[in-house]
Amino acid sequence: MFEASPLSSGCARLFPDAPHACVGVSPFNGYFTAERLIRLAAWTAENFAEFHFFVPDDVTAYTLEAMGYPPARAKQKAHRQSCHVHNKITSALTAIGIADPASRVLGMARLRDILAYRRLANEVQERFEADRVFRSACYGASSWVLQGKNDTGPNPARLRLAVQYFLAELPLFAASGTITGNTGSMFVYHQRVPFLQRFFDREFAFRPHTGQGFLVVREPVLEAASR
Repeated sequence: MFEASPLSSGCARLFPDAPHACVGVSPFNGYFTAERLIRLAAWTAENFAEFHFFVPDDVTAYTLEAMGYPPARAKQKAHRQSCHVHNKITSALTAIGIADPASRVLGMARLRDILAYRRLANEVQERFEADRVFRSACYGASSWVLQGKNDTGPNPARLRLAVQYFLAELPLFAASGTITGNTGSMFVYHQRVPFLQRFFDREFAFRPHTGQGFLVVREPVLEAASR
């Protein structure tokens, strides 16, 4: 059983009537086991008429480079792990009886073929370059991602790499409904991200589209019944 918590009051007004969910699955994140993905796929299919799973696959190389991997090694490692994650998701969807499961998975190559995504990605990049407050918050989000991944901690050069991963994700947070051709959508993830709390509180000039929300969806930790 999963528990769903809207990230803001605006998100709460959209859930549970949103027609679509976009479930984020991060490469190299041990939370997304094969078994949990099956349960998460079943929960999503039960609660939303339409849904996709999003994997920020090739852009994971930016994070790996920011952690110190050479560029070629980072791309190789990101590709291998991303293929593994794509396979786990399609297997989970197959396990619950979803036809054509690959069509439900959004990787970066597929997103770049969608005009709405490209337009939003361009808008994000323009805001990042022109808006100091927004740029600082994006760097802060990337610093949050890097915390604990490198003993020396993030530095400006690493952050300039790592932020590219975050900027590639932002269009999905802002408008996964628009990108997938739905009137509204909830982006689903298992963690509260400080940047996104501010984003869905509409603190920045770049804001979520109408009908776009965010759900924190987690399985409660089960304690052992016996003592």
